[in-house]
Amino acid sequence: MTLAEPWYYVAKGVAIQPVRAWFSLRYEGLEHIPSAGPAIVACNHISYLDPLTNAAAICKAGRRPRFMAKSDLFRIPVVGSVLRGVRQIPVERGGGPTSSLRSAERAIDEGQVVVIYPEGTVTTRPDHLPMRGRSGAVRLSLATGVPITPLASWGSQGVWQKSGRGSLKLGRPVSMRAGPAIDLSDRRSAVGNVEALRAMTDEMMTVVTTMVEELRAAYPRRWSDDG
Repeated sequence: MTLAEPWYYVAKGVAIQPVRAWFSLRYEGLEHIPSAGPAIVACNHISYLDPLTNAAAICKAGRRPRFMAKSDLFRIPVVGSVLRGVRQIPVERGGGPTSSLRSAERAIDEGQVVVIYPEGTVTTRPDHLPMRGRSGAVRLSLATGVPITPLASWGSQGVWQKSGRGSLKLGRPVSMRAGPAIDLSDRRSAVGNVEALRAMTDEMMTVVTTMVEELRAAYPRRWSDDG
């Protein structure tokens, strides 16, 4: 069932459409994002632009993304209203993983696409490859039985980093690739095993990292030299 969400169309027109017009967004493997029903999408995080470019990819696949976002963002005037209006999922700092995962589980129960950045923040690695991931995506997958769809990005790292805004050259390519789902359904009994959670999270991040490296290798050299 398509949800009536006026804020979704506002956000799509005000934020996503300009990003599509300014950057050269390149998509691969979007058929791996389920066309209906619940989905968990795990992404690498190379730029503060990622939520917009990743949202564009998921919208291109015909779905509406529900990002797990820091609760601080929901307290910003206007921004918070938009985030609540498009039903994003707040993650409380210091609240432990359980509270935010319950909200994500409710979204999954409603058949939504939940998007998670397992690193928790923009990567600080000089080569922009993924850092070690947290276990939230794996926990959510084990709790709901929904596989994890990896979504890798490359190209936006030169645009907006922790250090501030970077190059805003028109037409910069931003490549995104979705991969086959990571099915953990045969390991659901390990949900309380810390070592098993760590191993599954590392496996997931290895898949994402390999995809990122492939996108990096294929990225146009003239743009690589620019960040």
